[in-house]
Order: sequence, then C-alpha cells, then structure tokens
Amino acid sequence: MGMSVNTNISSMNAYRNLSSTNDAMSKSLERLSSGFRINRAADDAAGLAISEGLRSQIGGLTQAVRNTQDGTSVVQTAEGALNETTSILQRMRDLSVQAASTGSLNDDAKASIQKEVTQLKSELTRIADTTTYNGTKLLDGSYKGTFQVGANSGQTIDVDITGGGMGAVGLGVSDVDVTTGGASFTSAPGAFDFAATTAPTNPDLAYDNKTYTLDLTGWDTGGTSAAATKNQALVQSQYDKQLNGSGLNAKVDSYGTLTVSGPSSLVAGDVTSTTQTGLTYAAGGSSGGSDAINSIDAAIKLVSAQRADLGAIQNRFEHTINNLNVAIENTTASESRIRDTDMAAEMSKFTRSQVLTQAGTSMLAQANQSTQSILKLLG
Repeated sequence: MGMSVNTNISSMNAYRNLSSTNDAMSKSLERLSSGFRINRAADDAAGLAISEGLRSQIGGLTQAVRNTQDGTSVVQTAEGALNETTSILQRMRDLSVQAASTGSLNDDAKASIQKEVTQLKSELTRIADTTTYNGTKLLDGSYKGTFQVGANSGQTIDVDITGGGMGAVGLGVSDVDVTTGGASFTSAPGAFDFAATTAPTNPDLAYDNKTYTLDLTGWDTGGTSAAATKNQALVQSQYDKQLNGSGLNAKVDSYGTLTVSGPSSLVAGDVTSTTQTGLTYAAGGSSGGSDAINSIDAAIKLVSAQRADLGAIQNRFEHTINNLNVAIENTTASESRIRDTDMAAEMSKFTRSQVLTQAGTSMLAQANQSTQSILKLLG
C-alpha cells in the first residue's frame, strides 16, 4: 500500500466506525434514561402504531372500570332505598293483619292503625321521590341508565328501573285504608248488562261471534300494577258470574278493556247493550284489613322483583370489573413488550458501545499518527 499525505484511509475508516458506535451508544443512553425502546416513530414505525392502538385500549378499559364502578354505586343506592321500602311494606302488612281482626277492634282502634299506615304510605312516596344519584331520580319510575363498560363503542350495560315507580301509587297501596271494607260494585250488574263501545249495527241480527268491548271509565284497570291487576280480577269475577251458562265469554286485559264474545248461535236478544259508561267502588265485601293485606302482598312482590333485578345487575357489574381488570393487565403487558426497554439487554449493548468507543478513539489517534512516519522520508 502506498504512503499518502493527502488521504488517510485508515483514519477515515476509524472515524466512520467511531461515529457509528457513538450513534449506537447515544440511542442506548436514550432508551436507558427514558425506559422506552421506542422514543420516536423512526425507532420502530410498525411497533409505534401497534403500541398506540394498545394504549387507546388500555385508557378505554381503565375508564370503563370507573364507569362500571359508578353503575355499581347507582344500583346500590337504589337497592338500599328499596330495602327500606320493603321494611315499610312489611310494617304496613303487620298493621293490616292487626286491623283485619275486627272481632277485637273498634272503629277508634282501626283509625289509630290507619294513622300509621297513612304516614308509612307518605314515606314510601317520599323515598321514591328523593332517592337520587348525582341529581337523577332512581325510583320515580323513569330511570333508565346506560353504562359504557368497554373500550369500544356499543359495549354497554343498561339499568332499567322504569314502570309505575316505587311510591305508594306505583306500588298500588295508595288507597289502602284499614278502616273501610273492601272494594265492590255499587250494585251488581244486571243480567248481561255491559256497555259496548262498538254496538251491533242491527240489534235484530245474530251476533255471529262478534266481540264487544266494555268501557271501564273511572276504573284503574290499565297496566300491570297491583291496583290495576286487582281491579281487572274484580271486573272479571263479576261478569263471569253474570255470563255463566249463557254461552258468552268475558275477558279483562291489561289495556283496561273487557271483551265479551260468544258463538254465532246467540241472537240479539241474548245480550242487552246499555249506555253504562263505568263502574265505581263502594264499601262492603271483605274487611279493609284483609283487602289491604292483598294489596301490600302484591306491592312486596313487586319490590322484591325489582330488588332481585338490581342484585343481578350488581353481580354482573362486579364480574365486568374483574374481567376489565384482567384485560387491562394483559393489554398493558403486550404494550410494554413492544414499547418498553429491556434494561438488561440494552445495558449490554451500551457496555459494548462504550468499549468500542474507547477502542475507536484510540485507533483513530493511531491512524492520525501513522502519517508522521512520512517525515522520516523527507529528512
């Protein structure tokens, strides 16, 4: 190899290797100091994209855990209030059982019992009206909440506490009065006496299995509340008695209508349409206490069903939280493997770079000194 002053190939080679080693050591220092293997997209473009996606999932799952915990709090608040509602209904039932024993009670005693019943009914309504979570009423019959329990769209759980509400009216006990007799008709309907909302076009013609619907104006027979169900049964019972043996059938449904139908063999004279537009309650029949027991039993059943629903939802929320926490742990581990620095491996690389830097610096110095021997030729 010739000796040249203008070009020192050995020095250039040593410098190139030293620069490369310095770059590697600089990256190792950055990774060791930051704890991240990927500090910029250039470090690992594909890895960065995957890592950011996983970070989105981790953030969403973490927030979903908090959302689910909020859902648990909402359910616990509602169920706690219903626990007291059940206690009140149980007390009302005890009082009703006491009032039903008319053989040992006078009117003053029953009136005293009714005073407490009235206060308890008011408290049922107050609890339903004032049980709230973050300003939202839970037991007035309108609550329907949606909780985001996942990191992605559509991963929700609904909490539904709708219906008639958990107050005295919604529970069908607002009219409980142990001082009066049970509800009955003012007078029993006359034979086949019903008001048809769709009257026969020609009363002289056969009915041909047509259906006629009774107008139950003034009666709470619509829906599935305890009071409505009781009234439906009462109307059904009365008309079954009147229609017995006539070949006609009566049916009261949850829409508050009573339908009377029969075979085509019946003729117009077998049924009398009237202009009657409703029926009313009147004292009589069973004792007030006995009637109250039935109403309160229906209310307790309704509250218990709602509490069972809330309990099931709470258990579901708890399982959801456990599942989310496992997902967070596993997703975080995956993101860490992609983005975080393996400190042991990176420290080995850094140590190697340190040694090579020292060696490269020394060799660069030696390469720069090698041209000095040319001076001896010039001497």
